Amino acid sequence: MPTSITQLESEDGTRTILRIEGSLTLADAELLERICADLREQTVGKGISLDLADLNFLDSESASVLYRLKQQGIEMEGLHYFIQKEIELAEKKSPA
Repeated sequence: MPTSITQLESEDGTRTILRIEGSLTLADAELLERICADLREQTVGKGISLDLADLNFLDSESASVLYRLKQQGIEMEGLHYFIQKEIELAEKKSPA
């Protein structure tokens, strides 16, 4: 299933939510990283969350990108167990 990225706003207007659906490849994860960087520049002071509830696959390279985003203060919601474990594994492999 191809990756779909949908931009939403939180009900209170304090966060931009990016809903990620499908399979996340490295190319898709790098695109997501660029989108988050652009959003940080455009919406200073507003939080960013990734809704990963409908993400059904990611590889280790895309997990590393999600870990980098997490380190940059991007919140992650709706993590399935497998997705969470892949991000934790990427965290362990990351240089300190």
